[in-house]
Amino acid sequence: MLRPLTILTVLLLLAGCIRSLHPIYTAQDIFFDQNLIGQWSDDAGKEIWTFSARDSNNYNLVHTDNRGKQGRFIAHLVKINGTLFLDLFPGELEVDGNDFYQLHFLPVHTFLYVQQIQPTLRMSFPDGDWLKAILEGNPQAIAHETSGDEVILTAGTKELQTFWLNHITTAGAFGDPTNLQWQPVTPN
Repeated sequence: MLRPLTILTVLLLLAGCIRSLHPIYTAQDIFFDQNLIGQWSDDAGKEIWTFSARDSNNYNLVHTDNRGKQGRFIAHLVKINGTLFLDLFPGELEVDGNDFYQLHFLPVHTFLYVQQIQPTLRMSFPDGDWLKAILEGNPQAIAHETSGDEVILTAGTKELQTFWLNHITTAGAFGDPTNLQWQPVTPN
């Protein structure tokens, strides 16, 4: 059961991410790679991404931040025109509160550009500031809504794919890569 503090941690993690109402993949884009399964961590060992097979098409992901707080996701590795992305969607969200309160939580997708899986898992989130600048100059560049200072993408899957594939090599479109090293999992 996720507690409100865990939810806050996940929301803070996603604050720098671009959220989307729709996934960046279709069923035909799903790409399963056994090499992703395992525990990956940054050089300091403080941020841990643990992937396990959910079924033959997707993964369970437990993300542990540098304070030891965890978030659980359903992850899809996808290949679109030879380019890999990782689409993340919250796992089952359980919070304290009644059904009316829970109705106000909107599960959304986030995704990362995956440059490589082996020997280092190298991934980059789309850059929110870059996207805001693009949309200020051309609000029609991709379907979206704004909530305060946040951009929430409302574009359908095909529009998301086209937009991000067109900007995969655009300077600034994606943040600095996160480089994660595979770590052996120690049985409990």
